[in-house]
Formats: sequence, C-alpha cells, structure tokens
Amino acid sequence: MGAKHNATGVRLSAPSAVLSARHYTAPDIYARETGRITARTWQFAGHVSQLRRTGDYFVFCIAGENCFCVKGEDGEIRAFYNVCQHRAHELLEGEGNTRRIVCPYHSWAYELDGRFRSAPNLRAAKDFPRDSVRLRQIRAEIFCGFIFANLDDGAAPMDEWFPNVRREMEEFAPGLENRAPLLWLEIPERCNWKVSVENYSECYHCAVCHPTFSAGVIKPESYDIRAQGYCLRHFTECQNLDKMSYPVSPDAGAHATEYSSWFLWPMFSFQIYPGGVLNTYHWRPQSAESTTVWRGWHTPNGEESETARMLAKQDRETTVAEDILLVESVQRGLNSRGYRPGPLLIDPKGGVNSEHSVLKLREWTLEALAD
Repeated sequence: MGAKHNATGVRLSAPSAVLSARHYTAPDIYARETGRITARTWQFAGHVSQLRRTGDYFVFCIAGENCFCVKGEDGEIRAFYNVCQHRAHELLEGEGNTRRIVCPYHSWAYELDGRFRSAPNLRAAKDFPRDSVRLRQIRAEIFCGFIFANLDDGAAPMDEWFPNVRREMEEFAPGLENRAPLLWLEIPERCNWKVSVENYSECYHCAVCHPTFSAGVIKPESYDIRAQGYCLRHFTECQNLDKMSYPVSPDAGAHATEYSSWFLWPMFSFQIYPGGVLNTYHWRPQSAESTTVWRGWHTPNGEESETARMLAKQDRETTVAEDILLVESVQRGLNSRGYRPGPLLIDPKGGVNSEHSVLKLREWTLEALAD
C-alpha cells in the first residue's frame, strides 16, 4: 500500500527532506544532479513557432548535450543529438532552414528524419553500412505548443508526469497552441538552481518581499499550492479589480479573475495571469552556484500586446528584481559556516504561509539522487 498524503500532497510519513548546504554549493552534487535529474526529466527545448516550415531547425542544450530540433518533410518535429555519426563533428549552429543536414567537416549528409543520405567518395567504399548510420534521436513532445525533450529513452510521457495540466491550461487560456513568444528576458542569478526554484515555489515570503505582486496582482489570502504528479499547481484569486496594477476585464473568460501557475519539475513553469496573459519561466543551471532564468511572454501568434509588455516591465522591475536579491542572499548564506538547515513550516491545510511545496521539491530531488 502506498504512503498516505494530506491535502497538500505531501506524504504523511514523509521524511523531513532536509537538504544539506552542500546540495546547493558542491560541484560534485551538481554533477550528479545533471546526470540524475536534468538528463532524465522533460526539459524545455523551444517553441513550435520556431519551426513553421519544412527544414526549419534550432539548436538547444540539455545536461551539457548539444541537440537540435528540426521539422521534417512529413511535418513531424524531431529532436536529435547534434553530432555527426562519422567523426563526431557538430552538425548545426543557431537556427535556420535546410533541405538536408550536412556535416561541415566531411560533408556527410542526413535526411531531416535522421537517415543517412550521402558522403563524398561513397562509391569507393565497399559494403558501406548505410542502413546502420543514422542520427541518434531524442524523445520530444509538443505540450501546449512548447517543445520539450528528454534524454531518457524510457521516460514516461509528459501527460503521466504532469496529469491534467494540459487540460487545465486550455481551460484557463483557450488557444494555447496558437500562442507564440512576444519577448524573452534573460535573468542571471548567482545561486544554485534549486534555491531559485524553491523561492518561486512558495508564497510564504510574498507579502513581505513582493508588495506589487501581493497588492496589485494576487489576493494572498486565497493563494495555495498543490502537487499533482511532478507538477506544483499554484492558484489564487486576483486582487480586487480596482486595485489591479494593470487592466483586467472580467469578460476575458471563465478564469479571467484568477492567477494560476503550473510548475513542471524540475525547471519549467507556465503562469497565466488574470486576464489570460501567458508567462513562462525556464531555469538553465550554469554551475553549482549560478543559473539563468528565461522569462517568456507569449501572445496569440506572437502579436504585439501593450498589456503583456507592461506586465513584463512591471514584473522585471518589481518581483524579479526583488527575487534576485533574495536568492543571492540565500546562496551566500548557504556558504556560511554558521548555517544549519532548519525545519520547514508545514501547515497540513496548505495555504500561503506553508512551505509544503518546498518539502515536495526536496522529496523529488532526494528520490532522484538516490536511484
């Protein structure tokens, strides 16, 4: 029989899930996470709007592996390791469009579906194993218009990892498949990626540290977080409409006056602001003590939106700037010889002043590292 859970999704018999300071500072633990977490989970690669035509491609990185996505002649989007099967030269750079994937070293060529096509002087090679030469493909899924990849060939599909998320997001923001990035903001943070993710995943600090967000976007007393699969589901009512920091029409849909976030462990989150504005977070670890957070703002077909740009500016100047100070202070504190990991404050009923979501994150981390 499985362990029982309380209303927050935390196991009633769960250990304290305390992570030592070394889990946030040590290069050897960071390296272990790269192999046990980053390389075995669904990671954001890009957006379908980047691959509109046959042969469109872009390069991305997961767990130190250079990879690329490309749209095939059959309309399928596939992901591959970005390495020639001949002498291991990288195949593509940046983004663009191509009829064939041709290695710049010896001109070995591949079809858009990864099959070997040709090589110079191939006729001179007797018994060349043409059928066995093929680019190595990576698991890829399209999730609400966003492309995710997983280096683990045996990983369960995203709908099993994150149950009900696709359906819920469509309810909150119909037509997600037609949204595209309007702008991206690159936010460097001098902290371990888990420090930043844990900060994002609780609102215990919101009233103290995020006055604009707490008073002009959400109603803190209604804020709660629940685990569903490997997703942390944030939801709250928006602030009274006359107090909102940007205009929201209550006629913008059934959930127009609500804020929701779906954090897909370990490093990506969708946020739908009141009024249906779509925002995303993507954490990209750089080292044991540095990470980059990519903040995306997405509109129908990537069209211009005064509201989205205003929200992006407000968010960068308030919540994001405030969070940078918080997480970098925490990282310095984790390096202090005076720090001893303290207990988390867990309210069995959940709510804005409970850290049950941080406990869940730490459970997932320890489970992954223990494999």
